[in-house]
Amino acid sequence: MQDGLSSNCHIVRRNEKGQNPLQCNRARDSVQTAGPTRKNMHQNGNGLNGNGLNGNGLHGNGLNGNGHGRLPGKVAIITGGGQGIGRATAVKFAKEGAKVAVCDINMTSVAATLAEVRNNGGDALGFQVDVTDKASIARMVEGVMFAWQRIDTLVNNAGIVQDARFSKMTDEQFERVIDVNLKGVYNCTKAVVDIMLQQNSGCILNASSIVGIYGNFGQTNYAATKFGVIGMVKTWARELGSKGIRANAICPGFIETPILDSVPEKVLRSIEEKVPMGRLGKPEEIANTYAWLASDEASYINGAVIEVSGGVTL
Repeated sequence: MQDGLSSNCHIVRRNEKGQNPLQCNRARDSVQTAGPTRKNMHQNGNGLNGNGLNGNGLHGNGLNGNGHGRLPGKVAIITGGGQGIGRATAVKFAKEGAKVAVCDINMTSVAATLAEVRNNGGDALGFQVDVTDKASIARMVEGVMFAWQRIDTLVNNAGIVQDARFSKMTDEQFERVIDVNLKGVYNCTKAVVDIMLQQNSGCILNASSIVGIYGNFGQTNYAATKFGVIGMVKTWARELGSKGIRANAICPGFIETPILDSVPEKVLRSIEEKVPMGRLGKPEEIANTYAWLASDEASYINGAVIEVSGGVTL
């Protein structure tokens, strides 16, 4: 997990000088990057080197046979979009016809996600955002509104882990995870809710976890945050439902993401044995659920907590 990275989004700063922020140094070629590491799992809103990264649009050619068009014309912000579930979600939303703001604290990872979106004919912008930094979030939201004039979906996917037994956990470990995983969700949702209220429509999707329901050894801080974001969607579903805004949470089980990079192979095999389906989940399986919840097919689903775990908690 990366700490202490500042957000200096020049997308909006250039606009303050009278320039179109979307014409400033767009990335036109694929960016090569090393494979993601666990340290890159943090989240999210500046352009690469301070400039927006623009994935190629659909160019009037529809989805080029990709996806089922569940999200045509919708605008989605995805935090933690640089790798793992966030990257899979960005790619899936773009395949389904959405315009995607890929947000992550690591811009190399953002560039890799945008390259994949572009290769699938999708339309995306990249931002460097630290979800603990309200100013960086505000600049990202302004950039999204300048480009697409609306926000339909927010996927609060950004998160970190700093595990330790409770007796050994430091205040810094506890507070850092709370700041990113819980307050970060608050910060990002607070930044878009007025826009959704003006539209009288919107969809907020929080990344929880089975750990947020059942707890887990060595994860007092993480469990607290993942339980907390469930409470948030339950409350927002009540408060915002009459305004056309839905709020739901997904609780993934054990998914093949960089967060498992440091787990010994023997331990992973034992986890697989506990899953009735006999395997770990794939990021795309979580992304598919997010895309469905964001679509009109899920128009009456509000305040739900959906476990996507292969049945490991049975």
